[in-house]
Amino acid sequence: MRASTARRVYLDYAASAPMRAEALAAERAYEESPFAGANPNSLHTAGREAARALDGARRGLARCLGGGFRPMEVVFTSGGTENNNLAIVGMAHGARGKDRRRTRVLLSAVEHDSGLDVAPTLRDRGFDVVTIAPDHAGRIGVEALRPLLGPDVALVSVMAANNETGVLQPIAELARAAHDAGALFYTDAAQGFGKVPLDVRGCDAVGVVGHKIGASVGTGALFVRMRVPVRPLMHGGGQEREIRPGTQDVRGALGLAAAARACCEGMESKRQAVAERAARLYEVVCASPRIAPTVARDAGVACLPGIVSLMVEGMDSESLVLQLDARGFEVSAASACASGQAAPSHVLSAMGVSGLLSSGSLRVSFDERVSQEDLDRFAEALLQVVSASA
Repeated sequence: MRASTARRVYLDYAASAPMRAEALAAERAYEESPFAGANPNSLHTAGREAARALDGARRGLARCLGGGFRPMEVVFTSGGTENNNLAIVGMAHGARGKDRRRTRVLLSAVEHDSGLDVAPTLRDRGFDVVTIAPDHAGRIGVEALRPLLGPDVALVSVMAANNETGVLQPIAELARAAHDAGALFYTDAAQGFGKVPLDVRGCDAVGVVGHKIGASVGTGALFVRMRVPVRPLMHGGGQEREIRPGTQDVRGALGLAAAARACCEGMESKRQAVAERAARLYEVVCASPRIAPTVARDAGVACLPGIVSLMVEGMDSESLVLQLDARGFEVSAASACASGQAAPSHVLSAMGVSGLLSSGSLRVSFDERVSQEDLDRFAEALLQVVSASA
């Protein structure tokens, strides 16, 4: 991935953030250690040292997330897609295994594709899957969830922060409502973790992703309470509490923990700095009558500070991305995972945004490592592109 320079500016951190120096240092230290390459499940000295390093990574992640999660409740995974598949399918099966009445799963309509796309698998396995509609700002309210709850609900899944719009969900309130009905609650915190404080005390499981916070691609963790029943998707070993068998990637786990620690230290000051830069970017580009924020800035909706979600009237997202790329700015059209697809964003559709407007969606994402100067340059470039298309 190219780093931000005076010539090119990378502004697609929500898709994948550049690796942090702390994560790189942790991985290099592992490579130079006497236990590099050792299996952490082996009984010899190198294996035990690798296991201790892995346990240290668990402790670091548990401290960063909070919410009463213990190190032993950290299950290392390959990232967000695995987290969502394992949590949603595995917990639904686990809940039904304890209570045969629990045959319904509730998924928010604005989940990441890897969360929503498990629906056919769940239906094939005898579950009824129902989506929870958001309001026009993309929020999943308790008032929308409660009428769907009942003694047959196994699991409720609502992501902590949306990957396209940045909208933060009231996961603590939603988790309480789910528990009132006896259901489990999972949140995909791929976007929110390490960027804003998250109240996950009521969550039964939480998924976090390494490459969203500056760790290596292919790293992640699923926090799962010890009391929560989860049926594994894979079989063949007793690693990770038998929830996710397979020899663990110690190097990746250490890099993930280092990146998380770097994000969580001074989080509030970083959050404030990023929020100020985002506010200025919105102010400058939305001065154009053809550019509008996806979520009205005066709507009182809590959003991630580092996702600026825009809609450009009269232009299509692909053209915008390519023209901005030609000017040295790398952004995405809504979700990067949906790039190349002609269909409108399912998130914007669920929010009631027309296909005409959503076709010009643009997501600009960054953290504290992107300067105000680079964002000002981007704003000027975007205004030029829009003006030239008139």
